[in-house]
Amino acid sequence: MTQIREYLPSDALCVNNLAVLAFEQFKDAYTDWPVFRSKIANISALAEAGEIVVAELGGQIVGAVAYIGPGKPKAEFFRAEWPIMRMLVVAPEARGHGIGRALAQDCLNRAKRDGASVFALHTSELMQVALPMYQRMGFKWWSTVPMIHGVKYDVYVKQLNGSQEAHFN
Repeated sequence: MTQIREYLPSDALCVNNLAVLAFEQFKDAYTDWPVFRSKIANISALAEAGEIVVAELGGQIVGAVAYIGPGKPKAEFFRAEWPIMRMLVVAPEARGHGIGRALAQDCLNRAKRDGASVFALHTSELMQVALPMYQRMGFKWWSTVPMIHGVKYDVYVKQLNGSQEAHFN
């Protein structure tokens, strides 16, 4: 059974390696994979700006995500008041068991805890499993962002306050 828990500093190496492993299937899509790889190989640094959550299966870390709360530093294409999710990664051999969804839901729960009415993330159509999962969870396209190492990314948002009408303006 998968256990979702708080990140510990001792998880850093494992989480960093997991991020690279999870993105490796997309390496040919990024124009500068070595540079991008070096960035994602430091996912543990996101603990300084937010909260990292990990998923364990059989005592092994098989997933991780960073939650960056309202008002915390984030890319300029996100509104400062929006909590966001960064670097949702799942080990290739552990995919298909709801781990990504459980991690995303944990971030949504944290956003509600923080009183947010909108939650945001950025992803790419390249992520052919993650993007449809986010859409099933109620995320809607918001805007395009500058290319990231040659890959097109978009911002998606989810209304949290129960209203079907978006109040993003």
